[in-house]
Amino acid sequence: MNNEESKIARRKFLGWMGVFSVAGIAAGNLFFKKKEAATAPKTVKMLAQDGTLVEVDATLLAGKRKRISDNELKSWVKK
Repeated sequence: MNNEESKIARRKFLGWMGVFSVAGIAAGNLFFKKKEAATAPKTVKMLAQDGTLVEVDATLLAGKRKRISDNELKSWVKK
C-alpha cells in the first residue's frame, strides 16, 4: 500500500506542476509584450507629386487628412 500511495502522490505532484507551468506560461504571454511588435514603425503609403508611390512614417504626419477628388489628383500629378 505504501508503494501505491507514493505513486498516487507522485502523480498528483506532477499534475499540479503541469497546471502551474501552463498557467505561468499563459500569464507571461498576457503581461509581457513582444519587443518586435512595439518597435515596428507604422507607415502610410502616399502618392508623390511625380506619380511614384512612397511610404511615409505615420508619426511624421500631422494634422487632419483630407481626401481629394480624381480631377484634383490628375491636375496635381506631374508627368
